[in-house]
Amino acid sequence: MNKELTEDEMRRALFGNAEVSMPASNSGVQEIHSDVVIVSPAKAVTKKRVSKAFTPRLRVTLKVGNVFEGETHEIIHEADTLSTLLAEQEALKVARKKFRYVEVISVKSM
Repeated sequence: MNKELTEDEMRRALFGNAEVSMPASNSGVQEIHSDVVIVSPAKAVTKKRVSKAFTPRLRVTLKVGNVFEGETHEIIHEADTLSTLLAEQEALKVARKKFRYVEVISVKSM
């Protein structure tokens, strides 16, 4: 293989056989290309409003209270996930902000 390639050979190897446009010589006349057409962008397509897609929800039922073995309340937390573990953790996190003792009773899909 020839290790000393000319500039034209290197361009052909990199970019293919495309013609290389050389800058115009000292002619004061500029070429005007009449085949260039400027097209305005197409009108934006108006989208119809899509109804909300179904979001998976789980209902977590908790028994909460502030006194050990004292009065308890039952609260329900709705989580937007399919994972029962994530729904349970999210419900526990929310319930622990207000209550000291939290017990998970059930996790059901809605």
